[in-house]
Amino acid sequence: MNPKIFLPLMMIATIIVPSIPKLVQAQTQTQTTRIGDLGTPQGITISGKVQSIVGNDFILDDGSGQVIVDAGPRWWREVNLKQGEQVTVTGEMGRAGEFDAFRITRADGSAIEIRSPEGPPPWAGGPNRAKPKK
Repeated sequence: MNPKIFLPLMMIATIIVPSIPKLVQAQTQTQTTRIGDLGTPQGITISGKVQSIVGNDFILDDGSGQVIVDAGPRWWREVNLKQGEQVTVTGEMGRAGEFDAFRITRADGSAIEIRSPEGPPPWAGGPNRAKPKK
């Protein structure tokens, strides 16, 4: 084989091959994201302790940082969390810097479904507007 082609191919293989197990591992694992490491992807799961509550918004602290969690309007579904409660929240970072909740899971495993991760929230109007059953 031509050394001008072989050497660059070997350099690429040296970089790519060790990365493959890491890519496969990252795709097969589901893990909780630390609040201090939040970015913008959808379907993030965070866990922590409820620090304070105002309506359906609450501050969640996991020891690495705090974030305001928006669980939608109270008229849509009241979440009734308590200060000091340990919860796991699945959602996404919103444009306003708040974490928009799709689902809140309590320490006992019971879950509060807020909304689907698909499309805009149902309280914003549109085809998903039907109020959830209690």
